[in-house]
Order: sequence, then C-alpha cells, then structure tokens
Amino acid sequence: MAHPLTANGSAEGAGTVKCVIDSDDAAKLAEEMLAAELPRRWRHVRSVARRARWVAGKLLLSDDLVVAAWLHDIGYAPELNETGFHPLDGARYLRRAGIDGQVTSLVAHHSCAQIEAEVRGLGHVLAAEFSPGDALMTDVLLYCDMTTGPDGAHVRPADRLVEIRGRYGPDHQVTRFVELAASEILATAGRVEELLAAQPR
Repeated sequence: MAHPLTANGSAEGAGTVKCVIDSDDAAKLAEEMLAAELPRRWRHVRSVARRARWVAGKLLLSDDLVVAAWLHDIGYAPELNETGFHPLDGARYLRRAGIDGQVTSLVAHHSCAQIEAEVRGLGHVLAAEFSPGDALMTDVLLYCDMTTGPDGAHVRPADRLVEIRGRYGPDHQVTRFVELAASEILATAGRVEELLAAQPR
C-alpha cells in the first residue's frame, strides 16, 4: 500500500532516498494506518501527539518529538506486522520509507522498548538495527505515552501500568515487561514532570 508521505526527499547514494517528514505528514500517515482498523489505538495516538506538542513547546524540543509521537504505535497496523513487536515493526517500516535517524530511533526505543524486546527474545535485534534516540526526547515520549490511556484520556503513569496489566492478563509478555520496567517508567515520568514544573508559567 502506498503511504501518504509528501515530504521532500533527496537522493543520497545509490538507490537511497532520505525523507524529512513533518508532523502534518506524520499525522496523515498514522491516521491512514490506524484509524479505520484500530480506532481505539488511533484515539490514543492522537492524544499522545497533542500532549507531545504541548511538552515540546514548554521544553523547546525539536518537532521530531511530535512526529515520533504520531508514529510511535504505527507498528500495530496489521499490514506492518513482522515480529509482533510494534516498536520494531514500526521502525522498520519507517526505515524502509527513508525516515531514518532521530524519528525512527525514537519510535524503535519508545517507552522502554529495549526491556520488552528482551522479554520477547528480540533485544539483540532491536539493539543491532536501531540506536537509541535523543535521551530527553526519549524520556518525554515515554511521559506522553504513559500519561495517555488507551482511549486518549489523561491518566497517571501508575494507573496506566495497572490498566496495561489488566488488559493483557497475568501471563502475557506485555505484563511481564511492565513488571520489569515499572520502576524505570515511573522514574522517567517523574523526571519529566519535574522539568515541566520548573518551566515558567
């Protein structure tokens, strides 16, 4: 399926095209991939992106954060399912589309993805294929994701983790991941909240 990217591309070497994607393009791509088949996921993504735009403005962060927020769950799209691990599947798709670099790294490693990759036996694959993105933007993307519920409502990170456990059940890999990553998720969200609280009103 053709994707709706309209970003300007420039040839870089034999057969390689790098695309610069803005947040409007990212929103269109995410909507095409998720809205019809996964409407609940789409509601979550829209709210994560709105929150990311607000935080990016407060902390003077690059628009790459907002782009990554729109695209962070694109790997859930059924047509992109290769490994069943959405950060990896989504990042691979973006890389194929020429969107490498910061945005793809943020998507690949969002919300402690490396820990979940280890649970799934894919840790070496994720680490080999995608380097982590900017540390602060990675933290902020986690904060936006973990303060947004599955229907798009604002939630506390601790409540989000409870909801994820309940949705997947006690024996699921995602629940195991949450148990392993909970302290890091909560600490990261707390750091971002402190940064936001320190900004001028």
